[in-house]
Amino acid sequence: MAISISVVLLFTILAVIFVRNGGLKVSHALVCLVLGFYLAGTSMAPTISSGLTATADIVSGLRP
Repeated sequence: MAISISVVLLFTILAVIFVRNGGLKVSHALVCLVLGFYLAGTSMAPTISSGLTATADIVSGLRP
């Protein structure tokens, strides 16, 4: 649960930065948002979730 909240917060911050800098238009952000909702309702959702979890585990296991 904590990982998904962190990922959502990270993507929200990135989207706000891109919109403010002009690199991402509001319409593009809305399309990405709708795409995320549609992906969450498909059979690919568990695969995407496990892939993100595995990536987060790998990144958290890295030592500088």
